[in-house]
Amino acid sequence: MDGVLVNNMQRHALSWVELFRDFGLEGLDAERYLRETAGMKALDVLRHFLDPEITPAEADRLNELKDFLYRVNYRDHIVPMPGLEAFLQRAGELGIAMGVGTGATSRNIDFTLAIPGLAGKFNAVVGAEDVEHGKPSPDIFLKVAKHLGVHPSRCIVFEDAIPGIEAANRAGMAAIALSTTNPRELMAQCSGLLDLVDDFRDISPDTVIEKLSAGAYLPS
Repeated sequence: MDGVLVNNMQRHALSWVELFRDFGLEGLDAERYLRETAGMKALDVLRHFLDPEITPAEADRLNELKDFLYRVNYRDHIVPMPGLEAFLQRAGELGIAMGVGTGATSRNIDFTLAIPGLAGKFNAVVGAEDVEHGKPSPDIFLKVAKHLGVHPSRCIVFEDAIPGIEAANRAGMAAIALSTTNPRELMAQCSGLLDLVDDFRDISPDTVIEKLSAGAYLPS
């Protein structure tokens, strides 16, 4: 969702940086957060950067603070990713089942999926609270596939983050990487990619289906 449906990961990253500064962590910048933990559940982010022994309850409390800061700063600016609305419209015409698998909390999911152009577009939504293990574990994507009634081998994951691409690989799903969060050069090193695009203006459901059918994976 984040960094794919909306181009918001920089705002998430800056909110994390501000939160961590309150705890005396000065060496973290947005780029490091995005490179190392983008797409992960908040508990895993906090254990990675702040305290490996932090409790789930304390992680939830801190994540709520971060998310409030994020929503306040982004509320007047959130829009669908360029080209996404046309992409979703065409996918719907083709009868493609679509789901969201995200490390976000339910409040942020509701915040994002309610915006014009996204509301009512997805047949299944799985968030951080719905699985025990977040990305790079494949659990989120496998649960989306189960809800959609689609075998993992027939799924395509759209991801902007390296842990998300790894999760797709581990789920046995093809992936299309977006360069919204990490540089193209970094995302191009990931395995199992059908394509690497800047946003949805560079791709259509028809060409995606053709590439999947042909097994046209990018070299890694």
